[in-house]
Amino acid sequence: MKTNAFEVASRYVYPSIRRRLVEVLREKGLKQTEIAELLHITQSAVSRYLKMDRGAFIDVSKFPDIDAEVTALAEKIVRERPSEYKIHSELVKMSLEMLGRGYVCAFHSKIDPEVNPSECNVCLELFG
Repeated sequence: MKTNAFEVASRYVYPSIRRRLVEVLREKGLKQTEIAELLHITQSAVSRYLKMDRGAFIDVSKFPDIDAEVTALAEKIVRERPSEYKIHSELVKMSLEMLGRGYVCAFHSKIDPEVNPSECNVCLELFG
């Protein structure tokens, strides 16, 4: 295994969840500058998420349970305007949930051919 679970989470899962969060906020009618302010990121980063230049490796909307959590977080962000640390904490939790539920195994094996999903249970054991 050349690419471990933490690398997959930080390089692919987390950005994909954040991209979905940006999409949900955009669907709620918010402008890029408003989304950037709420998420404590730059407007340029918001633009890249929306153009699929960032976080486009995993389609989080294909996982209804995670997508529902992203939608709930978006509503909470609009309503409560939490700190960047609270948002980060929630995104990390969702990233670990995706790993623990085995949603990322097939993707992991595509980016690292040495990973055999039928033998590797690292994420399921650690985060499941």
